Amino acid sequence: MHDIYIYSPSSAVRDKAAFRRGVKQLKGMGYAVTVDEAALTSQMRFAGDDATRLAAIGRAAASHADVAMIARGGYGLTRLLADLPYEAIAHSAAHGTRWVGLSDFTAFQAAVYAKTGAVTWQGPDVVADFGNPDGPDEIMQACFEDLLLGQGEGTGWRLPASEARQNGWETSGRLWGGNLAVLCGLLGTPYFPSIKGGILFLEDVGEHPYRIERMLTQLLHAGVLGRQKAVLLGQFTNYKLVSGYDKGFKFSTVVDWLRSQTTAPIFTGLPFGHVATKVLLPFGAQVDLSVQGRDAMVLWGPLDGRRH
Repeated sequence: MHDIYIYSPSSAVRDKAAFRRGVKQLKGMGYAVTVDEAALTSQMRFAGDDATRLAAIGRAAASHADVAMIARGGYGLTRLLADLPYEAIAHSAAHGTRWVGLSDFTAFQAAVYAKTGAVTWQGPDVVADFGNPDGPDEIMQACFEDLLLGQGEGTGWRLPASEARQNGWETSGRLWGGNLAVLCGLLGTPYFPSIKGGILFLEDVGEHPYRIERMLTQLLHAGVLGRQKAVLLGQFTNYKLVSGYDKGFKFSTVVDWLRSQTTAPIFTGLPFGHVATKVLLPFGAQVDLSVQGRDAMVLWGPLDGRRH
């Protein structure tokens, strides 16, 4: 039986019903679930004060669980980066604990990689994904089960026709990324990974295309995009265009402009982000990226939490 440790390093869990559904769902899948003692703590918008959330991360690192999964994202991890127990986190990853999360968890993953080189996983959380009132998405659940069984060695998706590579195209590099706003907030700090020749994946939620463009421009001017072999754009959701003001400016406008500014290939449609259907992606792993026609594949093979 696989063990899952649930903890809250960011925002407070407001939807207790979804949290309970998520825990019940994971138990129903046959996993042994341990809920951290402070998982439902609340102070202002946070899941407890900084010391409480740091202690929860420490307990997750010491749990020896197969998966340490966040209850939810939100905000709060950037406040903790200077004091994270990096050695304990890297030790747990090297001995089999997969650290899984997304959104605000991007800050944790970027910092852990920058400080230790440990591989962590961008993937589901308890409340939004396993606590979904309609049940967990089948693709997400299958990817999660593959992770625990050690069977997940890659993922694929269908590109728009305009991005097809009929003669085939491939590269390799270190896979990294996550939430665009969170990553931009780490630029210029010791917690932003210095990765050259990588494969950068990005997603965000609730950000108008002009704000997405502004953040991508920040990465561009900082030289980050120019150092990558490819950029994979996931799902950018839950924003509203202003028809009388945007006048045709939309997300595809941002992508087209970005392609004119960098030589790194940009591929869209990656099934990842603040959406139900999401794959799991190993932050910091060496991967192969290939495109044949409209079929894109990211392959990483068997992984543990050590450097790859």
